[in-house]
Amino acid sequence: MMIRLLPILALLAASLPLTAIAAPPAPGGWAAAERVTPAGGHLYGNPNAKVKLVEYISYTCPHCAHFEEQSTAPLWHKYLPAGTVSVEVRHLIRDPIDMTAAVLANCGPAAKFLGNHAMFLSQQARWIRPVENSSDAQRKRWETGGAAQQVKAIAADFGFYAMMQGRGYSRAQVDACLADPALPKRLSAQTQAANQVGIDSTPGLMLDGAPLAGTYDWATLQPQIDARL
Repeated sequence: MMIRLLPILALLAASLPLTAIAAPPAPGGWAAAERVTPAGGHLYGNPNAKVKLVEYISYTCPHCAHFEEQSTAPLWHKYLPAGTVSVEVRHLIRDPIDMTAAVLANCGPAAKFLGNHAMFLSQQARWIRPVENSSDAQRKRWETGGAAQQVKAIAADFGFYAMMQGRGYSRAQVDACLADPALPKRLSAQTQAANQVGIDSTPGLMLDGAPLAGTYDWATLQPQIDARL
């Protein structure tokens, strides 16, 4: 089941442009460790790390893009290599556009996720523009009709086919992922799990299983990580 567009998307028009977010490096040691968790999230670093960070991310959330920009370097160059902090990325789906991007971020082998994830967040300020200048007919295509038709219309109107091609996917591979009913179910389950623990905005952050109130940026999160080490 697709989620209807939320009024918060109107705020994207006021989003500040972002600098490029490079895909995190994969040095040796714990920073190279990766696995898919039972919750369907993508876990990076030492699974037995002293501090376990969970990020609930939405690809249509400008604050998530800013958080990714701020947190990537310190997490991947300092905390993950040391084996003291692990990071698990999960999804909190806000709208059909977010669902489509999240499905494509998870398209294909798990090893592709991190690069896909970084691409959607780093290029958000560009690909989100149709929200501001779309026609009524386009918006109707995003919200009505069958789920398969909705996600294909969104992928076309927001340039996702070309973006995924740049990541090495063919159009047939993209369409196969968009048509896979298991992916939206998995993403919706992550959203429900977030809501059940009181996370209803993004980025939604947890440390060692506890949601962090009032924490939406790296400057606020980092001292809380350091206090637990």
